[in-house]
Amino acid sequence: MRKRCRPIFNRRQINNLPYNCCMCGIAGQFLRERKAELATIRSMCDQIRHRGPDDEGFHVDGGCGVGMRRLSIIDLATGHQPMSNEDGTVWVVYNGEIYNYQELRADLIRKGHRFRTNSDTETLVHLYEEEGTEGIRKLRGMFAYAIWDARTQSVLLVRDRFGKKPLYFAALPEGLHFGSELKCLRAAGVPLDIDDEALQLYFWCYYIPDPWSPYKAIRKLPPGGWMRYHADGKMEQGRYWQLPVPVEHAAPGFTEADACERLRELFDESVRLRLISDVPLGAFLSGGIDSSSVVASMALQTKEPVKTFSIGFDEPNFNELPLAAAVARKYNTDHHEMIVRPNSVDLVTKLVRHFDEPFADSSAIPTYLVSELAAQHVKVALTGDGGDELFAGYDSFFDVQRNRGMDRVPQPLRRLMSVTADLLPYSAYGKNYLRMMSRSTALDRYLETQAPHFLLRRLLRNEWMPAIDTAFIKARLSHCFPPNGADILTQVLYFETAARLTGDMLVKVDRMSMANSLEVRCPMLDHKLAELAARIPHSWKMKNGRGKDIFIRALGDRLPPELLGQPKRGFGVPLELWFRGSLRNFLWDHLTSSTFLNRGVVSPEFVQYLLSEHDRGRRNNYHELWRLLVLELWFQESEQKCMAPAAAPAEVRVV
Repeated sequence: MRKRCRPIFNRRQINNLPYNCCMCGIAGQFLRERKAELATIRSMCDQIRHRGPDDEGFHVDGGCGVGMRRLSIIDLATGHQPMSNEDGTVWVVYNGEIYNYQELRADLIRKGHRFRTNSDTETLVHLYEEEGTEGIRKLRGMFAYAIWDARTQSVLLVRDRFGKKPLYFAALPEGLHFGSELKCLRAAGVPLDIDDEALQLYFWCYYIPDPWSPYKAIRKLPPGGWMRYHADGKMEQGRYWQLPVPVEHAAPGFTEADACERLRELFDESVRLRLISDVPLGAFLSGGIDSSSVVASMALQTKEPVKTFSIGFDEPNFNELPLAAAVARKYNTDHHEMIVRPNSVDLVTKLVRHFDEPFADSSAIPTYLVSELAAQHVKVALTGDGGDELFAGYDSFFDVQRNRGMDRVPQPLRRLMSVTADLLPYSAYGKNYLRMMSRSTALDRYLETQAPHFLLRRLLRNEWMPAIDTAFIKARLSHCFPPNGADILTQVLYFETAARLTGDMLVKVDRMSMANSLEVRCPMLDHKLAELAARIPHSWKMKNGRGKDIFIRALGDRLPPELLGQPKRGFGVPLELWFRGSLRNFLWDHLTSSTFLNRGVVSPEFVQYLLSEHDRGRRNNYHELWRLLVLELWFQESEQKCMAPAAAPAEVRVV
């Protein structure tokens, strides 16, 4: 019989823990030939005030200037940033939480380091002094930080393992600029020439993957990576962690019972570490397995009712409020819910401004709205993101398994299928299936389903058409695939986590929560839990006709029975219906405008065809239409920013 998770904390006990964290935004520059200007650093930080509305701080030393905006989660006076070592030669600006900082701090004190505060921020400084980049491996948490080392005249940038916290940089002849969002670098005057290859990747991915940005001069620091910039312009880059490759077979002596027991223990530990807060804390509750399991664990480890937040829709196929309510009743949570209706187009343009780059995952809409709802009551919310990627929860993983049978189709027949697919009109429903079947390998077929080649070939002008094939994707996203020879399911599981989770899901959650000055924590993406998940073979995850089977067996007894029998649903919105209703005029006005069509990116005739076909209900084209709408809104926003006059320097103070 399994033991229940004992309530080990109440809110007062949690608050009395000696802990400090900083959810915020950071920015800075290191100029080679001239001094950094405090007004510029201040302007960069002002662009991300929404990430940290409670506090600010700056430090300038010769050519280096760093700054931060702070969202106070643990509001200790000793946690103010930037923070330095004893003699002021090493400074840090930091966004994140280090959950194991106390043990790291104790070890550093034994080695002779003297601490002035009890914050996790100061631990970063002394760990760097002691171990340099090797010390990064010891950190457990989510973070993006910059360290200015006056002794070596260098800046070190670091990003957490999954990329939960963003960090952009531009290494130019004049020096280095960096910030939590693209708008920081725009404020610093970084060139904004469009990167055509990045936009080609957008048409395939629906987002711009790491390390690209929409601008040639700007790149994203990869998850699990670090970069050091020296005074002479020399750059060093490295990786301190990479996603473990999921195994096909269990290690000797490791049983399913062992996996369930260890998974249950480590999951509760991951949740418990993220309950530390000096401000109101809650959870997103979608009605799915992952968020419901997080809420259950929270409820079993705290005495006060958990604050939970859910959104739903009038359209029944998109509404999970009844399932979320069942979990809320079971654990007597302080539950808040809201029905979403498309009553304003202002939200769409607002989302584009916050992403700073083309980002066409429409689930950003409910993510923004549930963050907005939660921010009215709490400053911190836990979420279930990551469970589907780590434990094989998506239906597409079963499709990959089923499609393995196509390997037996003879090559001549494949060529005939390809020719037939090309001859069929776009509106033929069998076209995509034939095209997918004609692909030579299982990975080719998987990639074809992600962005159908025949659709992009009709939609895009020749000069914008990416060479969408396996070689193109693997060459540009090589870090998102396991070593050669891996089983197809291993490749897909790895890609979904290394590419889509980090480049899509976590970007969405960060931007939409920070737009509302809300911190979001992801217990499922504790790196120790992820490493355990990689040790669990596919057959234990995809079993009994369902994904996440091992996770459900480990934790499903905590959930309402009616929830366990539900099919997998995405966190989506009924855009298909909205584009025929309340958002129709907004959509048509933008996608049929001469401004959009004269950009030379898309075929005007095919865009008109997509709109008309969707309008008549002949075919559901909302994915493609949303991707185009977001792109045009981003173009307009980017052009407005480029033409806007620079803000006058504000009065500044040095902290």
